[in-house]
Amino acid sequence: MSRKKVKYSLSNWDLVSVNPNYKVWNWKDLFCYWAVNIQSVIAFSLIASLYIIYDLNTFVVFFGTLIGSLLVYFLSNLIGKPSQKYGLPFAVFLRSSLGFRGAKYFGFLRCLVGIFMFGVQTYFLSKAFTYLIRIFLFSIDSSILENDIFLTFILGLNIIDWTSIIIAVSFQSFLFSVGINFNKKIINYSAIIVYSGILLFFFIILLNDVKTTSQAFFEVFSYNNLIDKNNIWPLISIAGTMFAYFSILLVNFGDFSRYVKTEKELKKGNLSLIFNLIIFSFFSVFIVIGSDVFLNLKFLDLNSILTSPNDIIGKFDNLAITITALIFIIVASISTNLVSNFIPSQYSLINFVPSKLNLKLSSLIIGLLGFIVSIFWFSVLSQIGILAFVDTFASFFGPLFGVMIADYYLIKNKELSNKDIYSLDGEGMYFYSGGWHLKGIYSLFLGFIFSSSTIWNVNLMFLHSYGWIIGAIFSSIIYYLLAKK
Repeated sequence: MSRKKVKYSLSNWDLVSVNPNYKVWNWKDLFCYWAVNIQSVIAFSLIASLYIIYDLNTFVVFFGTLIGSLLVYFLSNLIGKPSQKYGLPFAVFLRSSLGFRGAKYFGFLRCLVGIFMFGVQTYFLSKAFTYLIRIFLFSIDSSILENDIFLTFILGLNIIDWTSIIIAVSFQSFLFSVGINFNKKIINYSAIIVYSGILLFFFIILLNDVKTTSQAFFEVFSYNNLIDKNNIWPLISIAGTMFAYFSILLVNFGDFSRYVKTEKELKKGNLSLIFNLIIFSFFSVFIVIGSDVFLNLKFLDLNSILTSPNDIIGKFDNLAITITALIFIIVASISTNLVSNFIPSQYSLINFVPSKLNLKLSSLIIGLLGFIVSIFWFSVLSQIGILAFVDTFASFFGPLFGVMIADYYLIKNKELSNKDIYSLDGEGMYFYSGGWHLKGIYSLFLGFIFSSSTIWNVNLMFLHSYGWIIGAIFSSIIYYLLAKK
C-alpha cells in the first residue's frame, strides 16, 4: 500500500480526472464564463475608449475586436479540447509536455502571476467597499469622517481602506474555496446580475432624453474611408489589443473546460465570446455617450469624455444610482477575479504540493498573499514598476501554450495516459529525465526569449500586444522539430 501511495503521489482529489458524470457545464455556463471576463471595469473603459476617444473608423474598431475574439475562440478550442476529453486541469495537462517537475515549477509561475493580480484587483475592488462604507458613515453623521481616526494613514491607507481590503480578501477567499459547483453558480449569477445592471442603466440614460441620446450615439459611428490601406495597421493593433486582454485566460482554460459535457458544447460555448463582446461593446459605448448627454457635458471634447464606470458614477449627483452602480461593480469585479486569477492560482498551487494542499488550504494561502499585495500596492508596488516584471513572468504563458498544443496534437496524436500522468514511476510515459522533459523546457525558454523581447527591447515594443502569440508560435515550432521522431 505504501509503495502504491508513493507511486501515485502526484494525484489529488482536486486534480484527478473529472468523472464524466460530473461534467455538468454546457454552452450556457461558458457563455457566462466569457461574460464575466468581459464585464470588468478595465474592459468597459478599453472598449469605450477604442470606439469614442481614438480617431479610428468605427468599423475598423468593430472588425479589429472581431478578429481578436475569433483568434481567442480558435485557440481556446485548441487548448480546451484535451482537458474536456480527459478531465485534466492545466497544471496536470502540462505534465505530458514538460514532465511532472517541469509542470510543477512552470505551472507555479501561473500561480504567482495569478496571486499577484488577485491582490491588485482586490485593492481596486476594495475601493468600491470603501465608497459604500463612507456613504454609510456619512448618512449617520456628516461630520464623523472628520475624526482623527479616519485621517490617520498607514502605508497610504486609513482605517476604512484597511477594513475594505480585509472584507474584500476574506469574502473572496471564503466564497471561492467552496468548490467548482459553487463557483459555477457565482459565475452564472454574476453574469446575469451584471447584464441586468447594464440594461437598467441603459434604460435610465436612454429614457432621460431618447432623441438627443440616440442622435449622439449614432453620430459617433464613422463609416467613411473604411477600405483604406491606412486602416490596416490600426486594424492589426486593435485585434492585438483585444487578444492581449483575453490571452491571460488561454493557457489555463482547461481548468474550466474539463467540466464541459461534450466537445460540441465546448465549441458552442466558446463562440459565445464573440456574442458577448458585441453586446458589451454596444452597451458600454451607449452608456458612456448617454452619460455625457445626461450630465449635460455637451459632448464637445472627446478627450474629456468619461470612459471609466468609476468616474461616470462619481459625476451623478444621485445617491441611489451611485450605490446601485457600486454593487454591480463589486459583483463584476469579484467574478472576474475568480475566473482570471483565483481558480488558475488554486489548481497550480495544489499541483505544486499535491500531497498536502486542497482547495480550502490553497484558498487561504492565496488570500493571505493577495492581502499582502493589496496593502502594499498603493504605497510601494505601484511605484517601482513591478508590473513589467509580472508581464515578464507572464511571457512564459504563450510559449507554454505552444509547447502543450504541439505536444498534444502533433507529437502525442491527441492521446494521453491518465494513469501515467499521475505516476512517479520511472518507467512512466511522462517521467522523462527525472521529471523534466528537456526538449520541452528548451523550447519553452526559446519561445520566452521572443515573447519577452516585446517588453524589454525598445525596437520591438510595438509588438507587445502580440508577444503572447509570437512566443507560442516559436515554441511550438521548435518543440515539434525537437520532439518529432
